[in-house]
Amino acid sequence: MKKTALIIVIMTAFCSGFAFNSMLSKQKNDEPFKKVTGIGGIFFKCKDPEKVKDWYNKNLGLKTDEYGTVFVWYQGADSTKKGYTQWTPFANNTKYFGTSSQDFMIDYRVADLDALVAELKKNNVTIVDSIERYNYGNFVHILDCEGNKVQLWQPIDTAYGKFENDQTK
Repeated sequence: MKKTALIIVIMTAFCSGFAFNSMLSKQKNDEPFKKVTGIGGIFFKCKDPEKVKDWYNKNLGLKTDEYGTVFVWYQGADSTKKGYTQWTPFANNTKYFGTSSQDFMIDYRVADLDALVAELKKNNVTIVDSIERYNYGNFVHILDCEGNKVQLWQPIDTAYGKFENDQTK
């Protein structure tokens, strides 16, 4: 129950912050590139991912598939463009998050992953793996200052929309 409440709090804070930020800010051309543009996904450990997905489907209406579910929203800078946030439960014994004590992993959407990774290397940030490129975006994992594994994602939202279409069937 505590994990469910934490997930709801995180998602509410993200949505509220994203909407508020979108209304109030515009990036100027002389500003440096945006490093993080939003939350790309919420990933968490649980005892039985299939049971958790079924519970969220039955009780909260999430249309889940093998990966979880996709939340669709419209980008503040251009309200005609869709954006996506992934929600995925993982098994307790997953190694995807890094350390076994890490129960959650945040996936951050970024505008230019290659440029950001170059800057992170200059700042001596630990880059866990090399950039992986897929038809729906590019990914890399880093460690924050406390050793938490963080995923960075440069999305290709037009390709990612396929997942949305699959879940609405």
